[in-house]
Amino acid sequence: MSVLIRKIINTASAPATIGPYSQSVVVDRTMYISGQLGMDVASGQLVDGGVKAQAKQALINMGEILKAADCDYTNVVKTTVLLADINDFNGVNEVYKTWWAGGNRGGRCPRSSLRLLTRRPHHKQVVVQPSRDQWKPSCISR
Repeated sequence: MSVLIRKIINTASAPATIGPYSQSVVVDRTMYISGQLGMDVASGQLVDGGVKAQAKQALINMGEILKAADCDYTNVVKTTVLLADINDFNGVNEVYKTWWAGGNRGGRCPRSSLRLLTRRPHHKQVVVQPSRDQWKPSCISR
């Protein structure tokens, strides 16, 4: 039986988790990142500007965790977007599509799922949660 490599990834460049969780865990060559809120790392508060601003900040926060693991947005193959209100879908989708369209993000949106939230810590409007099997093997070094 082979031994799985497990490594915790945390960075001060992204908001700390709410509770006793890791920002990210690498298991063998796959990375699992905790859902990211639209929180400003300096203030610890949700950014002003509503759901679009929070979605953008959540993606920025995700990028900081990727960077801490020597990865980038091109390594993401799936996310789960959690919304408090289905009426925010189009606004978040606009940010999401624009975010992944250019630069070092590969020009393509990763596969995504949508879930509606009924209970929300910090009254968040949006959470972007990268989920399993999402990194190219070259991203994680042994």
